[in-house]
Amino acid sequence: MEDVCAKFVSQKISKTRWRPLPAAALQPPDLFATGSWDNEDNRISIWSVGDLGNVGLNGEYQGEPQLLCDIRHNGDVMDMQFLDQERIVVASSTGTVTVFRHHQNNQTLSANQRWEKAHYHVDQDTSCGGAACTGVICNNPEIVTVGEDGRINLFRADQKDAVRTIDNADSSTLHAVTFLRTTEILTVNSIGQLKIWDLRQQRNEPSQIFSLTGDRVPLHCVDRHPNQQHVVATGGQDGMLSVWDIRQGTMPVSLLNAHEAEMWEVHFHPSNPDHLFTCSEDGSLWHWDTSTDVAEKPSFLHQGGRSTTYFSHNTINQSVVSAWLSNDPTKDRMEITNLIPNQTLSVNSLDILGPCLVYGTDAEAIYVNRQLFA
Repeated sequence: MEDVCAKFVSQKISKTRWRPLPAAALQPPDLFATGSWDNEDNRISIWSVGDLGNVGLNGEYQGEPQLLCDIRHNGDVMDMQFLDQERIVVASSTGTVTVFRHHQNNQTLSANQRWEKAHYHVDQDTSCGGAACTGVICNNPEIVTVGEDGRINLFRADQKDAVRTIDNADSSTLHAVTFLRTTEILTVNSIGQLKIWDLRQQRNEPSQIFSLTGDRVPLHCVDRHPNQQHVVATGGQDGMLSVWDIRQGTMPVSLLNAHEAEMWEVHFHPSNPDHLFTCSEDGSLWHWDTSTDVAEKPSFLHQGGRSTTYFSHNTINQSVVSAWLSNDPTKDRMEITNLIPNQTLSVNSLDILGPCLVYGTDAEAIYVNRQLFA
């Protein structure tokens, strides 16, 4: 794919995340962060997408991503989310959760705040015994973390102690978490269950439990539809894509055959959610397109960044929802494209914003595609 810029970085990349754009921004994203794993010296790095000055003949951008700054990170980077334009929350395999601040005036990174051993197996105070923090989700100023220890923590940026901890939230490993709404989160675990937690309730019990039938396949990732809070997509060890309607039933609405190995991440496009992206241990990254008319390009491509008009018609909105929730979406209309035809090593992470995709691999490379829908 000629639209993709590759950068070889001599470290296995576990996470890639675009810096969020300000609310009114029309330009495409220009900065992203990466985290590494399985290296002697793991790092958090901030990159700019390349040389914006040099535009080629067809308007494509020249130049590979440029490293702006980086900082050492203790342990593997298990998850990473921007809290705001300057702060990144990082989950470590040591169980610690760190907020790093990106100082844009002098391009440096510093550790802004740290919750040591937010996740632990036996005792928080012993020298060993940290349990990997596997997932983090932010809704500024709130930060929710989940871990191998089955614990859920609710932190608030700039507050030293956890606001709330649910110690035995799960008897198995929690792998990922997402906000359903400001007071509700959804977790996925290693025995194929989704659990909804209402943070207003003092009870340490989930308000609802969903599960994959009988198989108990570990689930690794979850994402919520940006406009339809009840639509959730998950992926796991068997590489299947599951779409759930959490208003009804306890089983997925659609189970779609996808990757040949573990699915590591699933993301709805934030402003164009009839597009969904998944990446896998099998070295592939799939673009799932349920838009009604594949020839109809989403409007944000003509405006340079954000979708303002595309979902204003209720009819389109309905069709998008029914596309993900129809019993067999593949029969109706679904285009699936593997964006990396000949990759061999695991694609660990991806992120999408506007027309831009960034992903990172075990082949020690990061890739940026700035014309996703071209």
